[in-house]
Amino acid sequence: MTRQKILPGTMRRLPYVIVAGVFVVVFGTAGYMIIENAGFLDSLYMTVITITTVGYREVFDLSPAGKIFTLILIMSGVGVILTSFGLLTQVVVEGQFRQIYGRRKMERKITALRNHYIVCGFGRVGSLVCRELTARNVPLVVIEKRPERVAELEREQYLYVVGDSGDENVLLSASIEHAKGLILCLSTDADAVFAILVAKDLNPDLFILARAQEEHAERKLVQAGANRIISPYSTVGTRMANAILRPAVVDLLEITSINSELGLVMEGVIVNKGSRLEGKTLLESEIKSKLGLIIIGIRKEDGMMVFNPESDETIMAGDTLITMGHDESVRRLGEWAS
Repeated sequence: MTRQKILPGTMRRLPYVIVAGVFVVVFGTAGYMIIENAGFLDSLYMTVITITTVGYREVFDLSPAGKIFTLILIMSGVGVILTSFGLLTQVVVEGQFRQIYGRRKMERKITALRNHYIVCGFGRVGSLVCRELTARNVPLVVIEKRPERVAELEREQYLYVVGDSGDENVLLSASIEHAKGLILCLSTDADAVFAILVAKDLNPDLFILARAQEEHAERKLVQAGANRIISPYSTVGTRMANAILRPAVVDLLEITSINSELGLVMEGVIVNKGSRLEGKTLLESEIKSKLGLIIIGIRKEDGMMVFNPESDETIMAGDTLITMGHDESVRRLGEWAS
């Protein structure tokens, strides 16, 4: 649904037809000035009323040569003018139709989504979030209230809704009732708090990740219903300090990032009830021997974290296995755990 693809054939023909129309007007004006010795304005007026067939009275009496010239002008000019108007109408009507059809097609795709994420705000942070989620084939919908960002959203082929993230109808248009999570990258903490309150009312089970602009806003965002808060200032400060104090740790995090060229990732995999992993120890699960993955920790369903678990640690349904390894192996572990 990119704008570059709208009516390419029509847009290529249109300049030629416009040039032909201008040529007919110039040709007719010059012809009347030469044949009838008329002034420029009278000649231009006579040309326009002739090729547009409006039916006004001639502004001067035509000589036999002038009548023959007028017949030639009518036959050559009317077709060009009508073609020009036809193409202009086609561009407007079909362009609007394609925009409407494209929007409805997108709305159908959004309605069909399940367990997707809604990213509110397509600024510098929001666009990076969308890029990372897309790299992992995670379905998402963007909510952006600035119309000038639509061109970039279409260029990146994201599903999107234009509107305010705190508007109930906008959130429903993003299929929030079927969403897995809401990611708030809004410019103000007040907007984020209001969006959380509305979103939680529409989907109480929604996982909400919010960016806090100010440190004192973190408590308000949690009280509103956010499950996790990211503070850019504290995160960057901690990262810079760790880069000095614990450079090896920072290197490890960078290696396991989504964009790692080594294909290594750090992931949390939830163990579902009835999966092949349920009730087995780590040794019996063969996660390390067959998949080559490292289990860094296990987060229990009650929130307790078991770091560096022993080989005899039993895997239970609801556990989240914090693992590190190659992307393909992590994907296979997700299949084992489902």
